[in-house]
This record gives sequence, structure tokens and C-alpha cells, in this order.
Amino acid sequence: MFRQFAISSGIMLLWGVTLLAPFPCGMVFAQAPDTSWTRTYGSGGTDYGSSVQQTFDGGYIIAGWTESLTGGNDVYLIKTDEDGDTVWTKAYGGTRDDEGFSVQQTSDSGYIVVGHTYSFGAAYEDDVWLIKTDASGDTLWTKRYGETNHCEAGYSVQQTNDSGYIITGYGEGGAALIKTDSSGNFLWGNAFGGADIPAYGRSVQQTNEGGYIITGWIDSYGTGDNDVWLIKTDSSGNILWDKKFGRGYHDYGRSVRQANDGGYIVTGETRPYGADNSDVWLIKTYANGDTLWTKTYGGSTDDRGWSVRQTFGGGYIITGYTTSGAGSGDAWLIKTDSSGNKLWDKTFGGSSYDYGRSVRQTNDEGYIVTGMTSSYGAGGGDVWLIKVGAEIGIEEESNRDIFFLSQCEPNPFSQETVISYKLLVISKVSLKVYDLTGRLVRTLLNEEIEAGSHTVIWDGRGGSGAKVSSGVYFIRFKSGKFYETRKVLFVR
Repeated sequence: MFRQFAISSGIMLLWGVTLLAPFPCGMVFAQAPDTSWTRTYGSGGTDYGSSVQQTFDGGYIIAGWTESLTGGNDVYLIKTDEDGDTVWTKAYGGTRDDEGFSVQQTSDSGYIVVGHTYSFGAAYEDDVWLIKTDASGDTLWTKRYGETNHCEAGYSVQQTNDSGYIITGYGEGGAALIKTDSSGNFLWGNAFGGADIPAYGRSVQQTNEGGYIITGWIDSYGTGDNDVWLIKTDSSGNILWDKKFGRGYHDYGRSVRQANDGGYIVTGETRPYGADNSDVWLIKTYANGDTLWTKTYGGSTDDRGWSVRQTFGGGYIITGYTTSGAGSGDAWLIKTDSSGNKLWDKTFGGSSYDYGRSVRQTNDEGYIVTGMTSSYGAGGGDVWLIKVGAEIGIEEESNRDIFFLSQCEPNPFSQETVISYKLLVISKVSLKVYDLTGRLVRTLLNEEIEAGSHTVIWDGRGGSGAKVSSGVYFIRFKSGKFYETRKVLFVR
């Protein structure tokens, strides 16, 4: 049986350093936001944060791994309040290495974590490990999937519309995709690539129409040259199309999300032939996977992108790390507009190695980042949580000369909620609903509206007409260049 521990954590405050870069002509200047606070968690050994999400109560959940307990790695789950102070921590593992790579809060307020286990795999082989907990982190069940399920390590998990789970990772057959039911029972699995063509899946998301989008990388030529690989499947995991993106030498895809326009945004890294270093790579595609544009960000040494999300304003936020700064490696946060032009960036770190691995936009329109710091904290490396405030720029100016937006009523709601607003001038109005992952759920309004008082009703349905799952949603109101957001809780 696996073991479960409660662990204490250290706390610290730190400031972030802003890197300024030239802005393209005609771009609106946006000031880099301030760092609200940082926290470290760990003691003695190396502890690593790999995934973070804001929870329904406004706090945060972090997944990663810890070696502070037994000398080997255990899956590490940390729940904090909205200020990053520890509410509880849990570790799950055996006598060998077990690591967590991805966490999501589930519709029942518990958590789903995926990673890999050496402790409980068949004959101590590496297996995917899926852990389901309640809201307190206590284990409800765990499942393992090995070679017969096309996968040996899981890097990304998401709860699907049917309350089951989708996992991507890698195995002997290449990049892997596993679908389970709500209890973690294996339903189907597919592998892409093959033993002679190594391939890895690193990020998966269910798309608006019910299929799946995966990114990772593939050894396209069998000579050590890797390409970013983007795979679109149907709801049964069958490939509809796949695209490869490469600039010559080593190119890796590490994070993918469906964008609001139905296309896809991918981040990772690229190192062309002849280059001595890698750069952060951001790739935007159309809905069919064809390239819309790509951007690179970096300096004279290695820089890598690990996580990307579309922001409420339509741009993108990326975290990763840079060795082009002052330290051996710094956590890096990059904000772009909707065309990938960099608006601002910030580095966080000291004289040693520090990394950013996961980023989300928060309810207050700031950002939360997790990763690892070896410059600060109690051990050789600690889980690092960084809270960044909302941006200061043109879209955050006062909107009082344009509109007034009321709170949604009722809230929480089970049937419908009323969104009331008043326009002081005729204006093009956009009213959209997003889920906690930042995915567009439904467009309620997108047209020119006369001045005056108006109401719009949301009945808890998505764009397909089906009721959405219970949980927190964001109502995004935009008039001209100004916008505001309201948080609502839908309960079925």
C-alpha cells in the first residue's frame, strides 16, 4: 500500500526583477505587474512544484514531488489559502521514486493528480499513477497503467465532460493517450509514434467539440532531431490530424491549450541547427493545426517555455526559465498580446537554479506560478509559489465613462443568473463565459448595443446547448477597450 504523510512548509517573501525589452511599433505599452508575494515549501531535500491551479475557495493547489521525507521522491500535494499560507500538505509514495506532474480540482471539490510510480509498478517498472483525493487531500482511490495500457509515465491529466479523465504521457509505443471513467477504470488507450520513432506526450486538453489536443515531441528523423508534435484526436482517441513544427535541431512542445478562436496555442523550446542555445517558442495555429504565427523569446543562453495559458484579455501568459539573466537559471514570466508580441516579462530568482513550471491567471486577473527554487528556502530545492498582481495598462484604466457592471444575481445559481449592465454611450459589447482553465464556454453577447440599462441571462449552458458541470465560472464583459470580470458559482 502507498503511504500518506502530512508535512509542514517554510514561508518566505521575495521580489521579482523586471526585464524590459523593446516593444513593436504601434503596440500599447503595458507595465509589468508587481510581485504580490512568494512562498517556499519543503525541508532538507529537493522539493519540486510542477502544476498549480486556483481552487474554488480562492486558494491554490500545487502538485509536484518531495524527497524531504525518505530520500526518495514522493508525489507531493500542497493546498494553500489565497495568501499562499499552507492549509495542508500530503505525500503519496513507496520506497522508490514517485512523482506528480499535473493536478486539477475536480467537480466534487476534490483533486486528480497524475504522475508516475516506481514503487508500485509491475516488478518495479515505471507506471502511470493516477490519484484521486477528496477536498482534504485524503486518498479516495489510485490507479496504475503500464505497458499494456500504452503508457508508463503520465504528464498531464484533465477531467472530461463525462466526469472521467484523459491522460497523456509516454510508453514503449510512443506518445500515449489514456481515457478512464470517473473511478479511474481504464476505458481505452492509444499510442502515437512507435518503438523505432520515440515520441512523448506532455500536455492534453479536451477540446470544445469533445475530442482531444495533445502536444509533445517526436524524433522525426531517427537521428536525435526532435520536432514539436501537435495531435488532434476525436472523442475515441483516433487521430484526425497531426502537425510537426521544427527549426532544425531540438524542438520540444510542453504545453497546449485551445484558444478562444478555436485554434491552438503551444509553448516549448526551439534550437535551430547551428545555434548554441534554445529559445522559448510560442506557436499559434488555426483550428486545423496549420501555423498562424510563431514567436521566439530568449537571450544568448538557454531559455525554455513550460506552460502557456490564454488570458482574459486575449493575449498569452508563459512561464519557464531563462539562463540569460543574472542567476544560474531564473523563473521567467512572459506576457504577450494576441499576436504573440511581448508586452512585458519578469524574472524571479537568486544566484542558484530557479524554474517556473506552471502558470494560471487568477480571479483577480493576476497570475500564479509554481516551480522550484534552489536560491531560497530550507532545502537543496523547494517548491516555489509566486503570486503576481494584475497588469497596469490601458485595459485596466477606469471604465466609469463607458459602462457600469452589476454583480450577477443570484450567485450561486442552479437555473439562471442575471447579468445587469448600463452603457453610457453606444458601444460594441462582448459578454463571454469562461471556465477555471480559461477555456471559452459560451458567448452570450457580441454586438453593438445602444446606451441605457440592459440585462443578459445565462442559463448554465455551454455553446453546444448542454448544461455545464458544477463549478466556478467567469463572466467577462468588454465594451470598447475596457473590460470587467464577475465570478459565479453554478450548482447542478
